[in-house]
Amino acid sequence: MKLVQFFKKIDKNSVKDAGGKGASLGEMARAKIPVPPGFVVVAGAFDRFLNETELDAEIEAILKKLNHEDIHEVDKASAQIRDMIAKSKMPADLQREILEAFKKLKARFVAVRSSATAEDSKVASWAGELETYLNVTEKNLIASVMKCWSSLFTPRAIFYRFEKKLHKKPVSVAVVVQEMVQSEVSGIAFTVHPVTEDYNQMVIEAGFGLGEAIVSGQITPDTYVVHKDDFSILDISVSEQKMAIVRSGAKNVHKKLSAKTGGKQKLTGRQIVELAKLCKKIEQHYRHPQDIEWAYAKGKFYITQSRPITTLK
Repeated sequence: MKLVQFFKKIDKNSVKDAGGKGASLGEMARAKIPVPPGFVVVAGAFDRFLNETELDAEIEAILKKLNHEDIHEVDKASAQIRDMIAKSKMPADLQREILEAFKKLKARFVAVRSSATAEDSKVASWAGELETYLNVTEKNLIASVMKCWSSLFTPRAIFYRFEKKLHKKPVSVAVVVQEMVQSEVSGIAFTVHPVTEDYNQMVIEAGFGLGEAIVSGQITPDTYVVHKDDFSILDISVSEQKMAIVRSGAKNVHKKLSAKTGGKQKLTGRQIVELAKLCKKIEQHYRHPQDIEWAYAKGKFYITQSRPITTLK
């Protein structure tokens, strides 16, 4: 199997190779859902890297003697493993393959995201444990892929692995490289109301700028509640946003927003309905309630991730 696969070669059955995130993006791209184009550096690439550098044995030895309940020990192990990965060299042919795929994307900036693969179905709940890098250029692409690899060993991810009893199972990581959407507005949508668990309602959260601000909890987004049958808007709650994460050159910066700008409603009624219809289509495709990340730029909605909601009773 090629170690770099474009979305059109991946579907929901590719979790073992592409991780939950990669498999979902491939599945949606094939279902003609507007996903920004991209490719996945499959988990086999990371496994091969560990094998060729003989880091797999060293990492195993560190984790084996680790007391995961001692936070200082976990921090120390994490720093040691991440440092070892950063100082190692990615195989030259793999670097070449990734850079060739990048050129085919014809994108100046990409998002580089970790996509964990584990043999158990709880893989979806690795959400938020691993790292994402936004507005990556060709120059720092390889380093960003390696940072995503090593984020499998952040203190949180190590602790999570022990807590979920995954430390004795093979856990690997694929990396999604996807054309960057410079979103004017972005956010999250839940196709079932996450608080009341009402299956007839979906909740959309929206904020100005890149979605990282909402996902990381740095801003309070607008919240819109939509009825799933007739797409009537049941509730609009506008919150004042004090800053937005936007691209400046090749960096992401926190841009201060005036009270007038930050206090505006982030999506119009028509946009809310358009997004709700798209989210319902994704839920129908998967036949399961979804937690969806979306972005809006230049008059178009894009879906950057969709995963099953795992918290419903």
